[in-house]
Amino acid sequence: MDGITPAEATRIPADDECVLPYMLQRRAERQPDQTWVVFDDLSSWTNRQALDRMRAMGAGLQQAGIGLDDKVLVWMPNGKLALNTWFSLNAVGAVCVSINTAYKGGVLEHVIGNSDARVMLCHPDLADRLLELGNLSKLAIVYTEAGKAASDAARFAAAGLELRSLDQLECAPDPALPVAGLKPWNVQAICYTSGTTGPSKGVLSTYHHLYSMGYECCYGVGPDDRYLVNIPLFHVAATLVVYGALARNASIAVMGPFKTDTFLQTSKSLGATCCILLGSMAGFLMRSPEKESDRDHLLRRVMVVPLELDAPAMSARFGFNVYTVFNMSEVSCPLRSEDNPVVRGSCGQVRPGIQARLVDRNDCEVALGSPGELILRSDLPWTMSHGYYKNPEATASAWRNGWFHTGDVMRVDAEGNYFFVDRVKDSIRRRGENISSFEVEAEVLAFPGIFEAAVIGVPSDLGEEDVLAVVVPKPGHAICNETLLTFLQGRLPYFMVPRYIHHLAELPKTATAKVEKHVLRSQALQATAWDREGAGFSVKRDSLRG
Repeated sequence: MDGITPAEATRIPADDECVLPYMLQRRAERQPDQTWVVFDDLSSWTNRQALDRMRAMGAGLQQAGIGLDDKVLVWMPNGKLALNTWFSLNAVGAVCVSINTAYKGGVLEHVIGNSDARVMLCHPDLADRLLELGNLSKLAIVYTEAGKAASDAARFAAAGLELRSLDQLECAPDPALPVAGLKPWNVQAICYTSGTTGPSKGVLSTYHHLYSMGYECCYGVGPDDRYLVNIPLFHVAATLVVYGALARNASIAVMGPFKTDTFLQTSKSLGATCCILLGSMAGFLMRSPEKESDRDHLLRRVMVVPLELDAPAMSARFGFNVYTVFNMSEVSCPLRSEDNPVVRGSCGQVRPGIQARLVDRNDCEVALGSPGELILRSDLPWTMSHGYYKNPEATASAWRNGWFHTGDVMRVDAEGNYFFVDRVKDSIRRRGENISSFEVEAEVLAFPGIFEAAVIGVPSDLGEEDVLAVVVPKPGHAICNETLLTFLQGRLPYFMVPRYIHHLAELPKTATAKVEKHVLRSQALQATAWDREGAGFSVKRDSLRG
C-alpha cells in the first residue's frame, strides 16, 4: 500500500501540496496541457483551463462580496458548474456547503439555518423547494440559471429572496486568485451528515482533513490513472476522490447517476481506470447477468464500501482489483484492506498515522475479539474533523477523552482485521446514504392521526438497510399506508421515505419511557409489516439536468 511514508507521517504537507486551489494552480503551472477532468458529454478541461475557470468564477464571487470564511450553499447535481463552484469558492477563501439534491422540508430548512449562509448557488429545478420552507434564516441571495432568475424574480422576492443569474459570476480570470494565505488548517467545507439523536450535524472539514482522506483512500493511484466520480459531489465519497486524484497527479471523470446496465461502458468511454462503488452498486453489478462484455472496460482498481461480497469473485469476473476502506465524513480513511481481500467482511486494517481502539461505554478497552466501539485519533493535527459547526455539545461528546468516537461497534481479530458488528448511534445506512431516524420520525409524527412513531433500519436484500417506520395511531384513527407515504414524499428526500410500515397499539419502552428499538428490530419484518415495493408504491428520485 502506497500511503504516507514515515517521514510524511510527522509533518503537515506544504500549503501548495494540500490546499485545494493552490494544488490546482501548481499543477497548471507545471503541466498546463495535461487533462484534468473529462465530463459525461466527453468534453474536457486541461489543468490550465480549469485554473482559468476557477479564477473567472472566483472573480465574480469576490465582486459579489464573497470572501474569507463566508459559508456558501451549493445545491446542484454533478457537472461542470458543481465542480467549478467548489474550487472557485475555495479560491476566494470561502467555505463550500454542498447540499444533497434530494433534501426538502425540515431537513433542508435545518441545513440552511445551521450553515449561516446568506448566499446559495442553486440548480433551477430545485429553487422552488425554498419557497415551501417556513424559515430561510440568513439566506437572502440565490444564484440560478438566467432564465429562472428573470422569470421568477418577483415570486422569490415576495418570500424575501433575491434571485440572481449565475452569469453574473462569470468574469475575466483574475491572475491574483487564488487568494494568498490559505493554510492546511483553514476550513474548506462543511459536510452535513445524518443526525443520531437530533438533527443533521455540519462536519467541519479543513484542507488537510480532506487531503488526508483523499490521499489515503486513493492509494495505488498514479499519474496514468483517471478516477471516476460516479457519486454526487455533495457526498464526501465523491469529494475525497477528486482530492485524492489531484494529490496523486491523476485525472478525474465526472458522470451522472449510476446505472447498472451502462456503468462499465460509460466508465470506458470516459477513460476511467479507478472508481468507488457503494456496496449496493457493487451488489447490482454482481447480480446482473454475466456477459462477454464484463471485462470490456479500462477499470483496474475499484474501491467497494462497504465490502459485503466476495472480493476475489468480483475481481475474477470483471478483471479489476477490489479493495475496501472504512471512512466517515469526520475521519480520514483510518482502515484499509489489501487488494482482493480473502477475509470476507473485513473493513481493513489500521493505516499508518492512525491509532485505533475498541472500547466499552466507559471508554475502557475490550478484550481481543470482543465487540467495542471504534474510537480513533491521528498522529498529525487537522487529519480529522475538529468538530461540528455550531454544535459544541455534539463535538464534546464525539471527542471525549481525546479520541473520536465513531459510533460503530466493531471487533478485531489477531491479524488486525476489523469487522463491523453494529451501530451505537441510531442511524440507518441505505444504499450509501446515512439516514437520521430522528429526522424521519419527526416527519412521520407530523402526519395527522399518528400518536407516536419509531424508525429503524432493517436488513436489505441489496445490502445495507431499508427503512421501517413503526406507527401507533391516535385513538379512533386509521392510518392508510399509501396516504402516509404520499405525505412523506413531499417532506423527505426519496431515500428517507420508509419501505416498510408496521402498525402497533403501543411502542415497547423501558422503565424510563425510552423506546426499545432493539425489541422493534427483533420483530421488524413480521408478516404484518407492509412493504411498499410489494404493494407497487413507487418512490423515485428527482431527475435533474446537469
